[in-house]
Amino acid sequence: MKRLNALLPFLVVFMVSVPPLDAQFTADEVAQRPFWEEFLQTAQILRSEEIGEGVTKPFKFYLQRNNTKAEACWKNPKGLRDGFLEGWQYEIAAYRLDKLLGINMVPPAVEREFNGKPGALVYWVTSEHSLLEIVEEGIEIPESARLQTENTKYLTRAWDSLVANDDRTQQNVLYTKDWRMILIDHSQAFRSGKEYTDKLLFGANGLKRGSDGRAILFRRLPRWFVDNVKKLDFQSVKEAVGPYLTDKEIEAVIKRKALLLAEIEGMIKANGEAKVLY
Repeated sequence: MKRLNALLPFLVVFMVSVPPLDAQFTADEVAQRPFWEEFLQTAQILRSEEIGEGVTKPFKFYLQRNNTKAEACWKNPKGLRDGFLEGWQYEIAAYRLDKLLGINMVPPAVEREFNGKPGALVYWVTSEHSLLEIVEEGIEIPESARLQTENTKYLTRAWDSLVANDDRTQQNVLYTKDWRMILIDHSQAFRSGKEYTDKLLFGANGLKRGSDGRAILFRRLPRWFVDNVKKLDFQSVKEAVGPYLTDKEIEAVIKRKALLLAEIEGMIKANGEAKVLY
């Protein structure tokens, strides 16, 4: 079992007050989010160490406040990398938008200064496997969890399409012992260039293609997710993400919202609502 950077979730207040039945964080974990957010912002840093893996050169923090000890990952990438804009602030924006939609798959993140620099601090929780380990080691997903993991795979594609996260890797898709999914690393999300507002990453006309050249689809989605996406507008997103996205980046989210809903409508027309929404 490995310790990987993710976070216990936060109480959702805008659209849903408790996690949907197929959300990845439990109700108890969601209820703990205010505690952990405050902890991350105020706990004493007992020590820190560079994490050897990752191109963003993160640090691992060992934290304590009163009798509570925990670990966290701090990162502050900013600027262009491989031709793409990268920023620590997108970690926080992704967490807040995940809260707004009630998805409960993205680990929470808070802003915290370290060595005189601002960055995103993300709680470090236990996960059983990464998707990379499952693929490389041939770990079999049990029959009882296959429908759940398939559903979360499609939900992840829809989420990444909405936030234009073109940097999803098998290493930053994590699974708990009971096969709930946690998504980490969003420092290259929220791309706002024309390429990412004219098309989604996934879908019939998406930017991503399989090795055979075919489109990579999200075949079915939870009804609550689609309903909550419909409620998104510029103001609600801006209020949720605060200073961590520019107006242009928020406008790009709203443009992708329209593309996402159009894609879903096309799926329903082609296959019937009962096969697409659950």
